Amino acid sequence: MADKKSKKNKDEKDIHVWNTYTTAEKKRAHALADDYRNFISKCKTERESVSETIRMAKAAGYIELSEAIRKKKKLKTGDKVYAVGMKKTVALFQIGERPCEDGLAILGAHIDTCKLDLKQNPLYEEGNMAYLDTHYYGGIKKYQWVALPLALHGVVVKKDGTTLDITVGEDEKDPVFCVTDLLIHLAQEQMEKKAAKVIEGEKLDILVGSLPLPDEDKNAVKSGVLAILNTKYGITNDDFVSAELTLVPAGCARAMGFDRSMTLGYGQDDRVCAFTSLRAMLETKKTRRTACCLLVDKEEIGSVGATGMQSRFFENTLAELMETLGEKGELRLRRALANSKMLSSDVSSGFDPLYASAFDKKNVAYLGGGMVFNKFTGSRGKSGSNDANAEYIAELRKIMDKHKVRFQTAELGRVDLGGGGTIAYIMSLYGMQVIDCGVPVLSMHAPWEVTSIVDLYEATKGYLAFLTEA
Repeated sequence: MADKKSKKNKDEKDIHVWNTYTTAEKKRAHALADDYRNFISKCKTERESVSETIRMAKAAGYIELSEAIRKKKKLKTGDKVYAVGMKKTVALFQIGERPCEDGLAILGAHIDTCKLDLKQNPLYEEGNMAYLDTHYYGGIKKYQWVALPLALHGVVVKKDGTTLDITVGEDEKDPVFCVTDLLIHLAQEQMEKKAAKVIEGEKLDILVGSLPLPDEDKNAVKSGVLAILNTKYGITNDDFVSAELTLVPAGCARAMGFDRSMTLGYGQDDRVCAFTSLRAMLETKKTRRTACCLLVDKEEIGSVGATGMQSRFFENTLAELMETLGEKGELRLRRALANSKMLSSDVSSGFDPLYASAFDKKNVAYLGGGMVFNKFTGSRGKSGSNDANAEYIAELRKIMDKHKVRFQTAELGRVDLGGGGTIAYIMSLYGMQVIDCGVPVLSMHAPWEVTSIVDLYEATKGYLAFLTEA
């Protein structure tokens, strides 16, 4: 009897969510994971994510907000519109039954990822080899980016306004690139350095060529690379000035584990939450509040700039939307923002048994445990944190239980060890209710990160429940 009672009272966190699924649910989870892997394999930059989001939105019946305004289309309940900011951020809206002034239900994720951006004067030759000079983006362990295949993604905009889309290294027939490392035989001094200094930022340069152009006496290898770029793309050395090119890990996201229960892929922080938010948005039917899926840029460097969350893009777009709906006036806009409810769809650290000392086991997310709510983020004494209200969390608990969404609560890691932030605190400045909610990740900010297909599935369910019920 004692054993049975012990099993019955077992902590829910010890029961793997997978074992609660029906056969049909397990199939749906695997199918969703396949769609997700395709998405993150195709979309490795902000521009690519926005482009794919627009394609998916149009297929689901969305029209561009600017088009609706231009045609003086009168929007009504159930209508779907989207708006784009500088091709790097996008907002989708589905008009609800209640006026926007009563507040929206918002899912907000970021689509920028850690990467190696090219400098504006990147190409040079040294030691009979051609390199591209880079400036890393986001918080990375620099030593993780050496000696692995990298692909080049981005755009080059020529003086006449022509935009050239560049992707090299993803097709199996493409060449790839890499940052070289010092051979172990000569690395005694290097190995004595602290991890932060083993590879320095100025050493993250990309090896891109070694064959000299015939009849060139100086910088013949650099000239050879430029000749290839000019022949294939019409690019000159000066065109790098007006280019946005970045190096990312080459190759597709893959199913991970003998049981295919996980995904190994680049940039899952935060595209795992962007995908699940978008998927939920596109599957949303009828809503009381106007539903919104907001995918933004620049979170990894502080949400700055014209395409980051600190910009006025969302606020301006909402003002345009409300004007179209006949809800005119600054005060109504302010009320809409203050009355909104938001899930800041961002990842959380997953418990890694190999580094157990970095976590509080009672307050950490576990892979396979479902979607994650982080009441607060920040670092050490909650510095820079959005701290969600208990009343809001209680409301979310009710919604998730009603829709049988399995969720867990967590902090990023052990107190005083460090921390991080999301876009939650920025949106909370409007006075709206906001909480961080997402998917646990292993090896966060590494070139290849790990997530669970269970958490992917539960997050999609949870986001859909929120948009429907909030």
